[in-house]
Amino acid sequence: MLQGHTVGLRARHESDVPVLHTELYNDVATRSRADNRPWRPLSSGSAASPFAVCDPSDGAACFSVVTLERDELAGEALLWGIDNHNRSAHLGLALRPAFRGRGLSTDIIRVLCWYGFGVRGMQRLQLETLSDNDAMLRAAERAGFVREGTLRRAAWVDGAFADQVVLGMLAEEWKR
Repeated sequence: MLQGHTVGLRARHESDVPVLHTELYNDVATRSRADNRPWRPLSSGSAASPFAVCDPSDGAACFSVVTLERDELAGEALLWGIDNHNRSAHLGLALRPAFRGRGLSTDIIRVLCWYGFGVRGMQRLQLETLSDNDAMLRAAERAGFVREGTLRRAAWVDGAFADQVVLGMLAEEWKR
């Protein structure tokens, strides 16, 4: 398990899937803001569930987030779009509703950076979030990410287009 100050990132367990699927996927409004693919009905047992346990791949590293204090399942975190040639990747996270607002996101981002830069040898990490997602913007900036630009009307969310902010960090900017 990868450990931060308050959270750990570990392999996904089968018992995590129904909880994550119910609280993170079946919340259509929230999921639609977090994923650029359209929501569609899926059962938690479906192999197409974004939380399904799968073998490691070169293109993504998926983790379950647990609190270190109580070993509670708090959400998911991932490096995705891993490009080993250019040594770059995107990162993402989602917290269960009961774990939002506790300041866990910055610690999760820092652990993902340690994994991306320290373990995987990435040169660049990037994240994208909606321009009105103040909590994610603050967490990313506290972790050292820099706003690189805004993709105007790049995301279709709840019947309208919304702006996305792109944030990035280079290996030499990373503070262990």
